[in-house]
Amino acid sequence: MASSNKSVLFVCLGNICRSPIAEAVFRKLATERGVVDQWVIDSAAVSDWNVGRFADARAQSCLRKHDIETAHKARQVTNDDFASFEHILCMDESNLRDLNRRASKAKNCRSKVDLLGSYDPHKQLIIEDPYYGGDEDFETVYQQCVRCCKAFLEKNS
Repeated sequence: MASSNKSVLFVCLGNICRSPIAEAVFRKLATERGVVDQWVIDSAAVSDWNVGRFADARAQSCLRKHDIETAHKARQVTNDDFASFEHILCMDESNLRDLNRRASKAKNCRSKVDLLGSYDPHKQLIIEDPYYGGDEDFETVYQQCVRCCKAFLEKNS
C-alpha cells in the first residue's frame, strides 16, 4: 500500500451484508468525488463463517437498485489489517469489542477502530444486521451507510 493513500476497512460479523454495502457505497462516493485513487478501500468479517462467499443476494440486489455493483468476496480480519489500515469502521458494539480485543494483540497497530455509525448525522450509532430481515432492512442499512460514508469522507478529505 502506498503511504500517500488513505485507507478504510469496513467490518461486520460475516462480511456478506453490512460491510460489503458500506465498502461499495464508500467506493462509489469516493469515485464521484474523484478521490477513489487516494484510498485503499476494503471490507472484512470478525468471523470466518462466510470466507470466500459473495455478498448476500439481498445486499447485492439493494446495491444494484442504487446502481452499484460489487464483486467482493468475504474475508476475515487479519492481524496485518491493524497495521495497514488507517481506519477500521464497524457496525455494532459486538464488532467493536471483537476488533478492540484483536487490535490490543496486533503488532504495529495503527488503526483507529470506531463505529461507522459514529459519523451518522442522524445519530444512529448502530447499523443493525439485516440478515434475518427483509428487503426494507437492507435498504435501511444502505441509507445509513450513505449518510455515514458521506460524513466520514468529508471529514477525511
